Amino acid sequence: MSDLILHHYPTSPFAEKVRLILGFKGLAWKSVFIPMIMPKPDVIALTGGHRRTPLLQIGADIYCDTALIAQVLEDAAPLPSLYPKPISAVSRVVAQWADSQIFASAMAYNFQAAGVAQVFAGAAPEVIKAFVDDRAAMRGGAKRMAVAEATSAYQNQLQCLSEMLGTKPFLLGDAPSIADFSAYHPLWFTAERTPVMAGILQATPGLLVWMARMKGFGHGSSTRMSSEEALQCAKQATPLAVDEEEFHDTHGIALGSEVTVTADHFGLEPSLGILIAATATRLTLKRVDPRAGTVHVHFPRNGFILKKANA
Repeated sequence: MSDLILHHYPTSPFAEKVRLILGFKGLAWKSVFIPMIMPKPDVIALTGGHRRTPLLQIGADIYCDTALIAQVLEDAAPLPSLYPKPISAVSRVVAQWADSQIFASAMAYNFQAAGVAQVFAGAAPEVIKAFVDDRAAMRGGAKRMAVAEATSAYQNQLQCLSEMLGTKPFLLGDAPSIADFSAYHPLWFTAERTPVMAGILQATPGLLVWMARMKGFGHGSSTRMSSEEALQCAKQATPLAVDEEEFHDTHGIALGSEVTVTADHFGLEPSLGILIAATATRLTLKRVDPRAGTVHVHFPRNGFILKKANA
């Protein structure tokens, strides 16, 4: 298998989720730092539009969204498993809840004035404004959750996680699952990136012990790679063959059509390409870029919208 190349930045919560999975599985990987905000020309050269962090690159195959990235890493290194039986299905459900609802309330809570001041300590006002404007654009103009509602929701979610954990070492049993990694990263941001806001965690001391246990997995073994080197890696590689036989046509769009794939919330920039695969769980676009060459860009079906181009 070609090198695992993670496109990320250090303070990204979802990138921390993937970094910790890499550590859990004991994998070596290449680390490409990308900007926190647009423009992201090297990212767009790979994806054709999608800009959410992180991305996983393996040669000329680009994997978007951490739910899909986690599955790709599971396929590459099945043990230890992120989806242990018999809790595989429920672990995915908890992970989806954590990645959406816990993340949303946690970040709205974390980015109160004191949290913003800590994250951007020493930054010029225009830097802070650029970040705020960028995230507003990612929300498509939707308002961020109000602080009071976010605080209440986050407290309730932390209590739910604490009750789920109970006296077990991990949320669903004796072994970690994708549920743990998805629940961890919003709390990680509170504890590690906005510690001034971390008092909210004291009401659930069992979660603090669990967080220390999760942190102990580390990040695996990484070496730095430049963004330009990653683009050259894509250009020199050949994308993996796709399974055209496993075609799940739920949109009435034929393989070979020019399409867009867009997240259904947050980060609404569409990726344009040729639909070359549509399985029960993922969509794959073929793209040709002058800098990245021919790449296959993969998205999970869940959380993304497929349309014909110009529809």
